[in-house]
Amino acid sequence: MKDRKVESLRGRLIVSCQALPQEPLHSSFIMGRMALAAKEGGANGIRANTKEDIKEIQSMVDLPIIGIVKKDYKDSQVYITPTLREVEELMEVAPEIIALDATKALRPGGIELKEFFREMKKMYPNQLWMADCSTVEEAVYADSLGFDFIGTTMIGYTPQSKGDRIEEDDFRILREILAGVSHRVIAEGNINTPEKARRVIELGAFSVVVGSAITRPQLITRTFSDALI
Repeated sequence: MKDRKVESLRGRLIVSCQALPQEPLHSSFIMGRMALAAKEGGANGIRANTKEDIKEIQSMVDLPIIGIVKKDYKDSQVYITPTLREVEELMEVAPEIIALDATKALRPGGIELKEFFREMKKMYPNQLWMADCSTVEEAVYADSLGFDFIGTTMIGYTPQSKGDRIEEDDFRILREILAGVSHRVIAEGNINTPEKARRVIELGAFSVVVGSAITRPQLITRTFSDALI
């Protein structure tokens, strides 16, 4: 069942339904309805933050979920599912895929990605894992560690990828990642038009995640209001 649900993501859209505490739509109830709206619009999967949101989403839709927990720690730049505590939280609701920050930054306590991921694989051998990367080098390294999915999530959001945009030179970074890894690649991060989403699938991405362009109305509204200034 789990394999079939994950395979249903091939060539299809995953919608990121997230709202942080400072955002207007921050509410598990709202995220559940957002996921339902995404399903009605044709999405085949959901990416969601926190066990509370995921549990509500699971009550509304039967789509496969990429689960994360965003948590800031003072001694680390890693904030996407950074420690065992966040993984254990997610395991309580068992999303089909758990995404981890796979950038070169050390995790809280100075732990390297290799050490952390090895321990997670040992503790939860049947869980599927996604690596949120920001560079080709990080993606190739995560692939060598055995992540089931390689994501482009962090491109442009880390010091080592500052100024990079996923769509530059016909998605050059994505094309290099696709050529350099053996596991499935999920395109994510600033893919904010239907044309971009279609193009990454044409290039060979397994699936594509779209978030703010669909589920953050304050940002969508800003593009219109800015055009009138």
